[in-house]
Amino acid sequence: MIVAQNLHKTVQTLAGDLPILRGVNLTVGAGDSLAIVGASGSGKSTLLGILAGLDVPTEGRVLLDGADLNALDEDGRAALRAKTLSFVFQSFQLLPGLSALENVMLPLELQGVADARMRAEQSLAEVGLAARSDHFPPQLSGGEQQRVALARAFVSQPKILFADEPTGNLDAVTGAKIIDLLFALNEKHQTTLVLVTHEQRLADRCQHSLVLEAGEVVNEPAQANMAAGEAGLSC
Repeated sequence: MIVAQNLHKTVQTLAGDLPILRGVNLTVGAGDSLAIVGASGSGKSTLLGILAGLDVPTEGRVLLDGADLNALDEDGRAALRAKTLSFVFQSFQLLPGLSALENVMLPLELQGVADARMRAEQSLAEVGLAARSDHFPPQLSGGEQQRVALARAFVSQPKILFADEPTGNLDAVTGAKIIDLLFALNEKHQTTLVLVTHEQRLADRCQHSLVLEAGEVVNEPAQANMAAGEAGLSC
């Protein structure tokens, strides 16, 4: 589902070239879950952005659901994302002027889906917020807002879900509930999951993990873990 080959990312600063990623390789099979782990500044979010086609590497390439992102222009990558991907962010990314239901309906409406309202109502019910569908984001708690974000992410039945620090703005108890819900929905929908986190407890919930330090992969046993996963084993 996702293949990254020799990814490098370098940005130019006043002090000269700054390497962000250095030769990252990874493979994620359909329905697998991968945690990208590392401290702040290790390159996690940059890697996620490149895997999702939101950014382009300085060197290397990404194959996403069989498509070579290097061969697509910005419009082509956007079209692929709309068809294939969903996202969950640390900051929820809900539109404050839309109700919970309208936020969940939005990606379906942009795709021209006829039964957008019905599917959005079902998705909100899946995350336990059917009774809060008419509330606006400022009227919801942080945990409720992230539940809306999860409903929006899964309503379009994506092949791949990218989650970037999904509990970063939540307290420990609420965060644990959100993670339980995320993995339950992911299992139900059989979505390929790529989770960016600095928390080992979240990484341990995934089948595979990739540890970044200063833009480099440092966990050599990861390939053995990948092979075990391909043989039908998981932790």
